[in-house]
Amino acid sequence: MSKITYFEKKDIDKSVNVYYDDFVQNDTDNQETKIAIFRGNKVRRIIYKNEWWFSVVDVIQVLTDQEDDQTARKYWNKLSQRLREEGSEVVTNCHRLKLEAPDGKMRETDCANTEGIFRIIQTIPSPKAEPFKRWLAKVGYERVQEIEDPELGTKRTRMLYKAKGYPDGWIEKRMRGIEVRETLTDEWQKRGVKEGKEYSILTAEIAKATFGMTPSQHKKYKDLKRENLRDHMTDLELIFSMLGEAATTEIAKNRDAQGFQRNKRAAQQGGEVAGKARRDVEQKSGKKVVSRENFLGLEEKNLKRISSE
Repeated sequence: MSKITYFEKKDIDKSVNVYYDDFVQNDTDNQETKIAIFRGNKVRRIIYKNEWWFSVVDVIQVLTDQEDDQTARKYWNKLSQRLREEGSEVVTNCHRLKLEAPDGKMRETDCANTEGIFRIIQTIPSPKAEPFKRWLAKVGYERVQEIEDPELGTKRTRMLYKAKGYPDGWIEKRMRGIEVRETLTDEWQKRGVKEGKEYSILTAEIAKATFGMTPSQHKKYKDLKRENLRDHMTDLELIFSMLGEAATTEIAKNRDAQGFQRNKRAAQQGGEVAGKARRDVEQKSGKKVVSRENFLGLEEKNLKRISSE
């Protein structure tokens, strides 16, 4: 399940805005990772054991106003050592989970669930502690709601893309692409493909055959760094992504592909279907489908427009 949301938490703290970023697509990992924003600061998080787990270093960087993640990590190292000496279970209950690092690579980092982060916050003197607790509680509650009613997540996704300023036609394609992606990953799961690295390899195979480049190469072409590639695709790029993944799903189902290797071949063939269609469009239109266009700055422009109204 992948989604992006953006809203104002007026009922909790008007100065706090929250964003959830979509599936992080890269060549090394394809887990459900998302980014939340607390007062302009990114907090990485991931669904683990069906609940949110947050990067401890990111939380500390927010609460202590550290200049970068390195100084925040040093702060956490000293704090965790003190907590261990005091016999606290906070550090023991943290898990090392893979999150996307600033260099774009997936690296293990200490993560804690909502309860663990609450306990860590209590050990850090910070004027941001209380509003952060309220923000954290809101984020966790929304996850519970989405588990109980998956349609809520879809509605939030649509609404919050719109709030960021994306065109309605693009949003419809993006939403449909999310559904197609979910159908494909569900099929992979049933057919013995391991979530994570194997998902990423298959995704890259589809992309290479569809666009002639891997997701990481596509991101570089669009001058993206940590941003989600699909949130910066043009309408045509989204359409051909959908075609490649939908074709892969059909091939895997109809040929009853089991295991990684057979599904890898299905991914290549599904991508070839989309790649052939892309080249046909390019030949007849005289224009390349893969574009350097992106939506960087869209949200800032939209907020400026709203503030001037």
